[in-house]
Amino acid sequence: MAVGHYSVINPNDEHPLPESHKLTLRVTSVYGNSYHYADRVQSGQFVFKAVEGGDYMACFFAIDHHPAIKFSVEFDWRSGMAAKDWSNVAKKGSLDAMVVELKKLEDAITSIHEEMFYLREREHDMQQLNNKTNSRMALLSFVSLFVCLSVVGLQVWHLKSFFEKKKLI
Repeated sequence: MAVGHYSVINPNDEHPLPESHKLTLRVTSVYGNSYHYADRVQSGQFVFKAVEGGDYMACFFAIDHHPAIKFSVEFDWRSGMAAKDWSNVAKKGSLDAMVVELKKLEDAITSIHEEMFYLREREHDMQQLNNKTNSRMALLSFVSLFVCLSVVGLQVWHLKSFFEKKKLI
């Protein structure tokens, strides 16, 4: 789970944010799949569940300004356990602090458990790859040894026949 909040920071608190201070945001995965797109906004948020492995990227674009201006953007991106809003969970269910802490711990345990299964699966895949590589290298070694011994045999045969011909002439 990933949650993000972004907003353009107002440089002058006395006046509202000018219309020129708008940006475009696109959140994409490593494979180029778009998960969020906002065009010419001053603030916003996004939420998505990651289905692809790898890094996700948020690209901010500003409208062309003449003359060029600079403005700051406040950006908060949370993922995994940090993405959950525990204060809202406590407010919605009117739960006491101990129950909220237990829910946090349960969520952390579930996350660790899922990560362990993922790592076990990756380890199994890596072991299979390692075994395939070892068997291929053994086969290549035997083929290389066979080629070398064949070349040695041919050289011995050639030299033997060569010297026998020299002896007769």
